[in-house]
Amino acid sequence: MPQQPSLDGPRLAPVGGGRPKQIVVLLHGVGADGNDLIGLAPYYQRVLPDALFISPNAPERYDMAPFGHQWFSLRDFSMEARATGVLAAAPILNRFIDETLAAAGLAEENMVLLGFSQGTMMALHVGLRRERQLAGILGYSGMLISPERMAAEIRSKPPVLLTHGDADQVLPVQALAQAAKALEEAGVPVRAVRRQGLGHGIDEDCVKLGMLFLAEVFGIPLTDIATTNQPA
Repeated sequence: MPQQPSLDGPRLAPVGGGRPKQIVVLLHGVGADGNDLIGLAPYYQRVLPDALFISPNAPERYDMAPFGHQWFSLRDFSMEARATGVLAAAPILNRFIDETLAAAGLAEENMVLLGFSQGTMMALHVGLRRERQLAGILGYSGMLISPERMAAEIRSKPPVLLTHGDADQVLPVQALAQAAKALEEAGVPVRAVRRQGLGHGIDEDCVKLGMLFLAEVFGIPLTDIATTNQPA
């Protein structure tokens, strides 16, 4: 049996330089790498100065360009291929989560998975199937793969925040409501925010919503970040 690849990528250590009290794992989208999301970490660090932020490169080289990484190939864009892809990549991400928590001496309750696009697919698939509950899952511009299997396969129910632009031409915004419906039916506390005029990306309000979400799931009082949003 081939050995699973080990993940690594850019990281931002706690402000004070000590051992982290929380961990935020940032999972990039297809064709990017860990540098794509680590730039957001300083904003989230305003809420979590004692957190470790780590943005691993996905395990496969992007197969449609000479640069970037992917969690799984999108040459076949069917739902069946995506389901196969997340299943294949899930053990690699789970191993990384286990190793990262062990190295920091922390448990799942101290970790949030944050994803963008294909990274959101991975965060939702893996995070909701772990036996021990994560602090939360934050997903930008993604989708829930195999929603019909969620009720049968879910193992824990961390709070979830999803945002999605209604001008997204890569993953249609309808994926937001579909994910929220399946998660609600499975008993997951989920908030879905539809961002007017936003394409396939993360805008300032998405970042602010993420900051508030991190503060909430880790029990940190925060009252000075204003946000505007439109419910899905």
